[in-house]
Amino acid sequence: MFRSLMYALRGGFLVRPLVIAVLLGAVGAVLSSLEEAIPAIAAWLPATLFPSHQDPQMAQVIFAGIAGSIMTVVSIVFAILLMTLTLASTQFSPRILVNFVRDRTTQWTLGVFLGTFAYCIAALPAARSQPYPFAPVATLLGAMLLALLCVGWLIFFINHISQSVSVNHIVDRIARETELVIDELMPFARASLYRAPTPEVPPIDDETAIVSETSGYVRFIDTRRLVYLARGNGIRVRVQRRVGHFIPAGVPSLLVSRPDRLTHDLIAELRGTIDIGPTRTLQQDVEFGVIQIVDIGLRAISPAVNDPSTAISCVDQLSRILIRWVSRVRPASHLYDPPHVLRVVLPWIDFEGLLDTAFEQIRHYGAGDVTVSLRLLRAYADIAGTLRDPVLRDVLYRRGQAVVAGCEARLPDTDLARLRARAALVPEFPR
Repeated sequence: MFRSLMYALRGGFLVRPLVIAVLLGAVGAVLSSLEEAIPAIAAWLPATLFPSHQDPQMAQVIFAGIAGSIMTVVSIVFAILLMTLTLASTQFSPRILVNFVRDRTTQWTLGVFLGTFAYCIAALPAARSQPYPFAPVATLLGAMLLALLCVGWLIFFINHISQSVSVNHIVDRIARETELVIDELMPFARASLYRAPTPEVPPIDDETAIVSETSGYVRFIDTRRLVYLARGNGIRVRVQRRVGHFIPAGVPSLLVSRPDRLTHDLIAELRGTIDIGPTRTLQQDVEFGVIQIVDIGLRAISPAVNDPSTAISCVDQLSRILIRWVSRVRPASHLYDPPHVLRVVLPWIDFEGLLDTAFEQIRHYGAGDVTVSLRLLRAYADIAGTLRDPVLRDVLYRRGQAVVAGCEARLPDTDLARLRARAALVPEFPR
């Protein structure tokens, strides 16, 4: 579960700020100590900046002033963040809060401000009058430069937050992160010809179940580790829930052949290949990124909000994700090692499943809005335009006809004519 730990640390809201603060604090302490041990470090500073290098009161006042001011600004930054998180949660969707937590600009902002405070506090004891007057002027100059950096960074942060609460920015960021998941999960380009899905493997009579010890969502499946364990012990493993599915404690998560080869340690290792947590993540879960965008779109077309422009932006970004998905080879559901020896069987979401997640709810609730339905048909046409696979294009054609059929009872004839003209752009597979 090293990968899951690194994913959590990378997205941790206070991990990066804490590291930056500790490093800058250490720099302040070490630099002030070196300056006292090696006076030549401060000798090059011009007297116009520091007329007296033996005035500890001046250094103490500046260090304390910068530290106090920075902590005041940090409280303002936290207030801005809380206001932004509250606005994003109520206006868009609680599921997108993870994107604000993982925002590196926000983490760097907190780190720089807290680091400046730690730098000043760590260097402050070096400025003293007893047993002899000493002012760490080089360290003091560093504190003043950090203070100027914080002023500029605060302006940059306010500008960044104003852009971050824009729905277009939020949806674009979710789409980019989802594309990165697709690139990692499906690195190979899809061939032009359609390949039939791998047939289901019939269960073996002597399969035994390994139940989940915890309840939660399947966030990551370590397929390489699963294949390694299956091969090393001469067994076949069947994963029962795909990434993104919820699994209660006590429900079988794995079915394993050759139960006579199972040991307590092997069962623990097999359970450890599946990361289960209270929330879904974007480690392998492409569908979770799609759901975040769909949530924003559904809230936008609700009667309480009535913002079709936001829903249209969501449809555009969803088409972008689906185009990336269909351009790649789907992850293998049957893993062999050595060749022709089946070791692991695991489920992945397919194209139609991802289409359902991305567009079906928007199609249903947006049937009374011609602009949303038109953009939905354009999304189908755009996806079909990137495909040479007749089977998948036929799927999109039938989805386009379903959009028109769903609007027939709710829209006037003039709007229906526009929908039928747009639906014609989704090519039908000649039967």
